[in-house]
Amino acid sequence: MRIARFVVDNDPMFGVVEGPDGSEELAVINGDPFYSGIQLTGARHLLADVRLLAPVIPRSKVVGIGRNYADHAAELGNEVPPAPLMFLKPNTSVIGPGDPILLPSFSDEISYEAELAIVIGRICKDVPLERVDDVVFGYTCANDLTARDAQRTDDQWARAKGFDTSCPIGPWIETELDPENLAVKGSLDGELRQDGSTSQMIWGAKELVSYVSQAFTLLPGDIILTGTPAGVGLISEGQRYEVEVEGIGRLSNPARR
Repeated sequence: MRIARFVVDNDPMFGVVEGPDGSEELAVINGDPFYSGIQLTGARHLLADVRLLAPVIPRSKVVGIGRNYADHAAELGNEVPPAPLMFLKPNTSVIGPGDPILLPSFSDEISYEAELAIVIGRICKDVPLERVDDVVFGYTCANDLTARDAQRTDDQWARAKGFDTSCPIGPWIETELDPENLAVKGSLDGELRQDGSTSQMIWGAKELVSYVSQAFTLLPGDIILTGTPAGVGLISEGQRYEVEVEGIGRLSNPARR
């Protein structure tokens, strides 16, 4: 099931995406599916007639995982970490499909990173591997934008990873997906730059949820970014980056200064 968040007449709402590519409809959900479940109102809208939003604004946090693909770690001259390398992005970093990436004034080196994102569905802590499926709401596409120059100079990654608009997600959440072997691709102005698979991740999706939950209580709507495959590069004003994750869809955002 694909769950989208969208606006009709300035009124944000959730809906189930139904129908074939190119002629999708949104069946409106009553309230917030993270707390109220999937209760359809009977109202419907054509996808082409609405504006998609980020499918969720995290209640508390986005947890990123760095260097979770060996080839990506190598291309930046880094060793593979001995355990998942975690960092935080604030919920103010989150934007939706088509929203502009606002390149910050403090950086001249903003890098794109196509990723699979895990969306948490219930309050949880210290989740064992065998219970991870019980706490995951679904999966979406993400772009973990990074100010590389700030990442090199700052002792912490808060500024480099957490600036406003640095976490596009969408276009919707897919609730029925096996995350273990999905193609993850990224294209800059239509040119393929990243082409990997979640099977290349050092720590898989379930391992990451379990590991992250040892440090943080996870809340409904929290997001875990699972890392990016090789091929990262810089995005400039006027360019557009598109993330595609198999089984989910495409997330596209332009860059503005």
